[in-house]
Amino acid sequence: MRRWLTVFLLAAGLVIAYVDRTNLSVALAAADFKQYFQLTDAQRGLLNSAFFWSYTLLQIPAGLVVDRFGVKRPITLALLLWCGMSAATSAATLLWQLIAMRLLLGVGEAVVFPAGLSWIHRNVDEERRGLAAGIFVSGTKWGPAIAAPLAAWLVSHYGWRSMFQVIGLGGLIWLLPWMWLAEEGVRPPRRTAGPAPPISLAALLRSRIIWGTLIGTFCYNYFLFFSITWLPAYFVERRNLSLDSMGIYTMFTFAGTGVVAILAGAAADWCIARGADAAATRRWFTIAGLLAASTEVFGALAESNHLAVFFAIFSMAGLGLATANYWALTQTLVSRQAAGRVAGLQNTALNLAGIVAPILTGWLKQVTGSYTAPMQAIWVVLLLGVGAYLVLVRQAAVEPVAVASGSLE
Repeated sequence: MRRWLTVFLLAAGLVIAYVDRTNLSVALAAADFKQYFQLTDAQRGLLNSAFFWSYTLLQIPAGLVVDRFGVKRPITLALLLWCGMSAATSAATLLWQLIAMRLLLGVGEAVVFPAGLSWIHRNVDEERRGLAAGIFVSGTKWGPAIAAPLAAWLVSHYGWRSMFQVIGLGGLIWLLPWMWLAEEGVRPPRRTAGPAPPISLAALLRSRIIWGTLIGTFCYNYFLFFSITWLPAYFVERRNLSLDSMGIYTMFTFAGTGVVAILAGAAADWCIARGADAAATRRWFTIAGLLAASTEVFGALAESNHLAVFFAIFSMAGLGLATANYWALTQTLVSRQAAGRVAGLQNTALNLAGIVAPILTGWLKQVTGSYTAPMQAIWVVLLLGVGAYLVLVRQAAVEPVAVASGSLE
């Protein structure tokens, strides 16, 4: 029970991380915040992207830290930093100060994802790993689902500065159960002088399967990070929703993904426990999720606001089919000794999408004057992800790959 309690605590920490990274996108949809900083669409894209510059650069180092020190202390120190930076955003008066706070927020949050995935890989059996990964990774959806209505309400009633203070400092409450109840679990073996580990980072990057996984990860998260950074503004500016209504609809959009992620992870586990090939099962769940997510283009082209909101919710819920399984698929293919490095590598690809999606969306909107082109770009990217899993990761559907053997192909 303590093992599963740790999974839930890791997921709760991820929820807090995503609340703190999502609150800015709500502020960017508020007229007084945009007017105070005199922001253009391109500058809004830049601000939404800034968090991921430092966050992405630190993913591989964060994986190495996890492999060396475990998860409990690194996550504790990281949460203190990122909650402090989130609250400190309330004091910003200039654009460069907002960018600096987002960069430091990225530094603080860098360790949480590699730590959680590495802990699950070392402590949860394959037959239960889809459910565990689903619970943990669903935190990336529950965070925005909570942040959107909460931040919108705080901005509407108390202003954007109070919103950053309340949300930032509120996350510190999580430290009490984390320090008292969380289990460190199996620690990675300490390195000693002697031969190098059997698989290096360079060996991972020579694998066709790993590259297919990284491309698919980028494509999945391009859509996710559009939704995190620009969906609130899309609802307000393109669909003419009020700030409070936007918060409610954004909540349902991400909550749908969170629910489906857990159910899809458990469903894949059920299939695997009854003899289905683990890699093939998780691969097809991932492909189905990317295809379902691509239906967002129908909402983008619709004139009806009701239809647009429906497909925003449906496409994100469909994405949940892939949420747990594309992470669990990677864990199926690698050894425990490389878990932190592979998680860091995959999270680097994930967060490259966090850099590209907000900037490209802002640029396309500014150039074309509408949200149509940015959302058509999402459709193209999602289909590219389907192709990556169909073509480059197809061997994984035949037999699991043992990284510890020294070759991925």
